[in-house]
This record gives sequence, structure tokens and C-alpha cells, in this order.
Amino acid sequence: MTANDVIKSLKKIADPARAQSLARFFKGGLGEYGYGDRFLGVATVAMQRGLARESKSLSLDEIAKLLTNPFHEVRFVALEILVMQYEEAGKLTDERKSATEKKKVCDFYLAHTSGVNNWDLVDTSAPYILGDYLLTRRQKRRILYRLARSNNLWERRISIVATQKLIAAEHYEDTLKLAQLLLNDTHDLIHKAVGWMLREMGKKSVSTLDHFLDTHAAKMPRTMLRYAVEKFSDEKRVRYLSMKQRKNTAMTSA
Repeated sequence: MTANDVIKSLKKIADPARAQSLARFFKGGLGEYGYGDRFLGVATVAMQRGLARESKSLSLDEIAKLLTNPFHEVRFVALEILVMQYEEAGKLTDERKSATEKKKVCDFYLAHTSGVNNWDLVDTSAPYILGDYLLTRRQKRRILYRLARSNNLWERRISIVATQKLIAAEHYEDTLKLAQLLLNDTHDLIHKAVGWMLREMGKKSVSTLDHFLDTHAAKMPRTMLRYAVEKFSDEKRVRYLSMKQRKNTAMTSA
């Protein structure tokens, strides 16, 4: 199978009417975060993942062609294939070969972040490739901080969403540092991603999240804070949100 075969298969199940709806949903209009993204209108994510499974033996050269394709669903399938190849590498019994193959996929992913350019593309790939790779490679986690300082919105989102895998393993340090680094980010999609990861961390360790919020809640963008406290009791959620409100009131009075 080739990249062209994947594209042809997607076009067979395309729906132009749905494509227009998806373009609105993923903010593809002028001045919006997804400007320039194009859609075929493939009905479901499950259909795209099914095609990825059928195409998971695609070479990296062919995957690269898919990641430069203008259509969103094509890039989504490319990333799903890449995740599957990374997972297959993890199943190899030869540890050295497994490590080599995982590194190859992760390096390829980092070299092609230009194709990971909408929030769902980030979320379906970053934790499962980069996050998993860094789980046992603490010394390589500096890549997260380079991405977090990027001018590219999607690379910044990759940096924080990748830590979902670290959080699952109760490694919180990088999530906390990145959350603080991204505290003053101006984009709503970063506010949501950081708040989401803080909330995930809170599911594992409420005390760790409490400590972060006690220090930073008053300075956090409101969307970030609301996402972070979403699973708290009403009383606790109001307490943290009021810290933000009190700071805003004090600034207005000044």
C-alpha cells in the first residue's frame, strides 16, 4: 500500500457536506487557529482508524507524504499509523531492536510536527509517541521545554499533552514545570490543554494539584483554572475560582 492508496480510500468515503461542518468545528476560517486546514468529510474517527490499521505497514517515507497532505483526515490517518507502528515496536521481544524502532518513530514524529497542526492531531499522537518514549528517558525530556517555548501553537500543545503518559505513571514534575512555563500563554487552546493535564494529575494526586493551585490559581487564565478544578466539589471549585476573582477585583481597584 502507498500514500496514494490511503488518500484514494479516504476520498471514496468523503462527504462534501460534512466537510463544511468539520471546517467550522476545527476553526478553519480566516483568522482562526485552523485556517487553511481542509476536510474531506470522512464520517467518523473509527473509519479513519480502521483505514490506519489496514495501512499500518506503510513506510515512513509514505507516511511523510500523508503528513504534508492538505486534508485533515489524511494527516489524522498518518498519525494513527505512526502510533500503531510505535506500539508494535514496543511489543518486540528484542529490547535493543524495540528501543531502536521506537526512537526511529519518535524522531520522525518530532521532525514532522508541521503536519500535527490541529488539536485533535496533537491529542491523538503526542501522548502515545513522544510521551511514552520519554517515560523511561528522563534525560531526553528537555525536548518538552523546547517545544513549550516554540512560536508554534501546536508544538506548545504537544509539549504539555505529551505528559499525559508521564502523569499516568505518577511522574508529575514535568507537567508542573511546563504548566508554570505556559501560565502566561495567550492562546485558549493552551489554557485548555494545561488545565486538562492538571486535572488528570489531580485524579492521581489531589495534594499535588492543590499545592500547584494554592500557588498559581490567582494568576492562571480563567479557562485553564476552570479545566483544572472541574472534578472538585462545588465548594472547593468555588474557593479556587474566587482566588482568581479576588485578584481581578484588586487589579481593577488599583
